[in-house]
Amino acid sequence: MSRTHHVIVGGSIAGVSAAMAMRQSGFDGAVTVVDAEPLLPYEKPPLSKEADPEQAVRPILPEEHYREHGIDLVIGLRVHRLDDEHRRVVLAGGGELAADRVLLTTGVSARRLGTPGEELDHIHTLRTAADARRIFAGLHRGGPLVVVGGGFIGLEAAAVARTMDIDVTIVEAMELPLLGPLGPAVAGLMTRLHQGNGVRVISGQTVERYAGHGVVEEVVLTDGQRLPAATVVVGVGVVPNDQLAAATGATVHGGVVVDEYGRTDHPWLWAAGDVASQIHSRTGVRERIEHWDVAMRHGAAVGASMVGQPTINDAAPYFWSDQYGKSLQMFGRVRGTDHVVVREGAAPERFVAFWLREGRLAAVAGLDEPKAVRSAKTILDTNAVVAPEVLTDPSTDLRALARRLARPAAAPAQSLPVKT
Repeated sequence: MSRTHHVIVGGSIAGVSAAMAMRQSGFDGAVTVVDAEPLLPYEKPPLSKEADPEQAVRPILPEEHYREHGIDLVIGLRVHRLDDEHRRVVLAGGGELAADRVLLTTGVSARRLGTPGEELDHIHTLRTAADARRIFAGLHRGGPLVVVGGGFIGLEAAAVARTMDIDVTIVEAMELPLLGPLGPAVAGLMTRLHQGNGVRVISGQTVERYAGHGVVEEVVLTDGQRLPAATVVVGVGVVPNDQLAAATGATVHGGVVVDEYGRTDHPWLWAAGDVASQIHSRTGVRERIEHWDVAMRHGAAVGASMVGQPTINDAAPYFWSDQYGKSLQMFGRVRGTDHVVVREGAAPERFVAFWLREGRLAAVAGLDEPKAVRSAKTILDTNAVVAPEVLTDPSTDLRALARRLARPAAAPAQSLPVKT
């Protein structure tokens, strides 16, 4: 009798975490991780944070770790399609893997807008190690750099470029970079951090076209401005890699739709990480959460669920971003209707901000304030009502407040029965 075989498509942090969770849950069948890149599965966050892309490519686990846990790696091969009739994963080139269950951890790809001239050389997106090598090879030749789109990856690349003394301009369609994920108060602080480090920020503009002879030389904006550019990094969002799921007939809607355990509505197909459209227990809304920590935890939970240990990731969503030697950390998810307050004394170099929803802490973010953020995360976990002025007062000991709110309420005193 053949062993049960689970195939994980995508060597992402979600996929590797799922494979390890299967083993830790006692699964003794075969586990195979397939990835199109010809590299040992590696961490993606450092790619936009390091000037040396070779130093940035850090394996998630050493190669021997996979061997020790009986996890087979098939790298450098793309999955062509899923043959659900015969329960097989068909590889590019004709190879096949029998699969009792398939987990998609295929992540996302950078969105391209079809802007005229975007086929010119030295115009890049940043999602892979190969992308990072091309970008930073260009930056080591010199600037200027134009970053199109003020998201986290673009801003991290801008910060690295400034440490290399490269001239940097950020072009953002909205009023401020990071306005969507952070709101105006915190986005304003982060924008001022970049401006204070010599970055030019142009907001409310988009790119009309790229100009050059074979390679990009100028970025032409819709208002007619012409920005000289030796390198362009485009960060205008992502699209989920959900094509394999869609081809099987599984429901996709802004990602692969899954239940709380990572199951799709297709009998043998599961999904985890950035590609999965899930209802996180902390948010109550269906969405994709594109954070490394969330993908790691979701992958582990889905991997355990696939092998008979139903598990839900209920940890508060967390992410971090390193810029100019400072670390921005955030727990929770922001909504546009949240009440945002910033702790007194906030400056572009250091701050803590809180998002309140119905009087309860829904999210916290801090730049170079790790202790305050950790304490606020404990407050968030209690789901207790907190007055905004308590959070914004710099004299409030957040750690003590967290301990007090986390302490279970004392049981009411019991009256002794009266003897008669």
